[in-house]
This record gives sequence, structure tokens and C-alpha cells, in this order.
Amino acid sequence: MRWCWRALSAASVAAVLLFALAMLLFTPGPAIAGESATVWHPHPNDPAALARVYDVTRSAMETAGTPFVKWTGHGRQFLAFDPRGNGRVVEVFGDLGAADRIAVLVPGASTTADNFNTGLDDVRDRAPAVQARALYDATRAAAPGQHVAVIAWLGYDAPQGVGRTAAREELARAGATALDRFTADLATLRPNARVTVIGHSYGSVVAGLAAADLPSQVKDLVVVGSPGMGVSRASDLHTSAHVWAGQAAQDWIDWVPAFKVWGAGHGPLPTTPGFGDRVFGTNGVIDHDHYLAPGTQSLSNVVDIVLGRDSSVTGPNYSALSGQASPGQASG
Repeated sequence: MRWCWRALSAASVAAVLLFALAMLLFTPGPAIAGESATVWHPHPNDPAALARVYDVTRSAMETAGTPFVKWTGHGRQFLAFDPRGNGRVVEVFGDLGAADRIAVLVPGASTTADNFNTGLDDVRDRAPAVQARALYDATRAAAPGQHVAVIAWLGYDAPQGVGRTAAREELARAGATALDRFTADLATLRPNARVTVIGHSYGSVVAGLAAADLPSQVKDLVVVGSPGMGVSRASDLHTSAHVWAGQAAQDWIDWVPAFKVWGAGHGPLPTTPGFGDRVFGTNGVIDHDHYLAPGTQSLSNVVDIVLGRDSSVTGPNYSALSGQASPGQASG
């Protein structure tokens, strides 16, 4: 009898696991929201165009009420805003119209318009606005004479939570299309600027799926706390951009299974040996959320990447980086 009970229990567990796997692999993905109601288009020959966009967006945020109306003062610049659904927000730090170094931050799962400014569960260093401000301030401090702009880009519908939608690609593919379009617009506005795309968590899946169609102005693709980039190796991204990755030893993302089948899973972690990118150090990062926190090695490294100071980027425990290939250098 005890043997039968154990066999029945094992069969039950197997059945539950198979059912969960079937739900993950075969349940249709979520409906993808349409284009944001506020879409920015560049006007490179009109210096006043950005200011007009900022004014229109500020008015829309004031009309939307709390919490957005509270964000519109203190000289903040919003390129796009849409409160519908989980919301979309694009904020600019610095003078985008004059920038020759531009960083675009792509946030991850559970990011919404409501927590864009405060972070998920009020973890401020997870908030796109806080991360972008920290990167902008650190970059300006490192190169006071450089014309830098940093953009917090919640231009897609991020999955909510770490469940089925976060394990699949549907939302990332829609986000990748939007990211390609947005960076193409940046290239139109500032054709001689060097652009860095930075994806955090699920945002790195978006960046990976967008990589092949990013404009040539995107010179660097940086991922932190990544569950995978949708490919098996960096060369499969088909981009000329240098690919960089950082992951803290304490980040729970290391427990994410490395698989990709029928739209589920995102492939190996980009910090996996042999992936073919450049792995930089993240000393001082204590979890999944603080990769751009002041005082961390990862923030310092991302600053150097944005500024094109590749030789200054350091590896784990501040070791020198050497001999790691990016897709533009990989031999396939």
C-alpha cells in the first residue's frame, strides 16, 4: 500500500509538472497593445521641436492626474506618455537635441507607468527614472564636457510578474519592434551620436530581439540581470554593436533555467562562459535591482561603455577584460 501511495504521488507530481509545462508552451500569448497614443517623431531641422513635445507631454500628464502630475515640475522632460493599460513613459535626462552620447534604458518585468518613478514595491533603484538619473549624473561627473543624454524608455508593455508572460517572447517581440523604431528616430535626430542600449532583466530580452535591426548608431548593447537574450550565442544577435553583460553573484536570475523552445524561455544567460560577449564586473550590487546604483562597479562600467572608454571597463573583482569577442568580432 505504501509503495502504491508513493507511486501515485510521483505520478501526480509528474502530471502537475506536465500540465504546467503545457500551459507555458502552448497557451496563446497575451494580446499586444497597439501603438501609444503619444508617438514622438524627430524633426532634426527644427531646434524648437523637442521643447514643444515636452510641453504637450507635460500637459497630458497633468490631465492624467496623480501620480503623473507630480512629476511634471523641476525641469523634467518627457518625450512620450500614455496612461492606458500598464502605461508607457519615456523620460529624457540632458539635452537630447545636442547629445553626441545617448543611452537608452529598457526596463524589465513589472515596470508600469505608475511605478516608473518609484520602482516596483518602492525599490527606488529599480525605478527607470531613478536609474536613468543615476547614469546621467555619473556620466556627467566622469566627462563634464561631453554632451550626454540618458533616456528611460518604458516604450513597451512589460510582463507583470515573473510568471508565464515573463517566460515567453510575445511582449518582448512587440517591445523590440518599438525599440527599433525609437532608436531609428534617435538616429534621424542625431545621426552622428553614439547610442548605447541598456536592457535590465526582461528588458534585455527586448534588446536581444531588437539587436539585428538596430541602427548603426547603436555601438553598444549592454544587459544586466538578464534571463537571456533570445539566442544561444552573441553572434546570433546579428549586430555590429559590442555586446556586454553583467550579473551579480547574489542575483536570483542565476536560477532561471537556460532553455528556449516554442517561444518559451530566453536561452542561456549572457554571462555564461562561451556566450561570446564581454562580461564586466558588478561589485557592490547586492540583488537583482541595483545595477545602476551609485558606488557600484557596474554603474562605473556602464558609464565607461556609454562614453566609449572600452579599455577602462573592468571585469569581475575589478580584473582586466581581455580576449572576449562581441558579435562583430565573433567568427560564427
